[in-house]
Amino acid sequence: MSIPTPDYSIVIPAYNEAEELPATLAAIKVAMDAQPELGECIVVDNNSSDQTAAVATKVGFVKVVFEPENQIARARNTGVRASQAPYLVFIDADTRIKPELLSESLRRLQSGTAVGGGSVIRFEGPISLIGRFGIGIWERVSKLTRTAAGSYLYCRRDAFEAVGGFDQKLYASEEVRLSRLLRKWGKAQQLKFDILTIAPAQTSARKLNWHSGPKILGWVLLMMLLPIAVRSRKLCGFWYKRPALVAD
Repeated sequence: MSIPTPDYSIVIPAYNEAEELPATLAAIKVAMDAQPELGECIVVDNNSSDQTAAVATKVGFVKVVFEPENQIARARNTGVRASQAPYLVFIDADTRIKPELLSESLRRLQSGTAVGGGSVIRFEGPISLIGRFGIGIWERVSKLTRTAAGSYLYCRRDAFEAVGGFDQKLYASEEVRLSRLLRKWGKAQQLKFDILTIAPAQTSARKLNWHSGPKILGWVLLMMLLPIAVRSRKLCGFWYKRPALVAD
């Protein structure tokens, strides 16, 4: 008996995420169970040295694939190649979603009026003053420019493939570039790309706590003054480097 093709695929890039994945996958399971559409969930083990793959496999409803090169854009693209659905949803391994957010994303895609979009983000746990300021600025920029955060992004598969997917030359801001390309592609097709405010995605504030305020500001200034820095893994330490006390 043939297995039916899923209506949507959730892709989760995961590098050493054994600690965060259980809560993320539990929330995704609840969200998927609430949908009438058939979905699949794919975790991309991005060459982890912890039990990421084992944790994801143990859940049961997850397909686990492997990407040997530690790069977020590459991991997401690998997940898409392993998927089958016409609609794609990208969720970070430390991000929890509610059924309402997934429902609204799928509704917009199925309506034929949207190429994709993102969600406003809420952070879990205590956040520094600099962190709160940065989050506030990002939310305004995200809504104004209709740019999705990597924590949650959804789109049509045909649009994703038409624009070339996530740019594997980038080690950060790959979701910013993809948002721009999807907006452009969608505009030509009279399709919208919006940032949803319903049931915001909840993501960990750990990166804001791992690094000091001055270091975070330094990275922000570097990206502003030297945009080409996103092509260097070494210069994108905020996204790839973890403190010595945190397992890599």
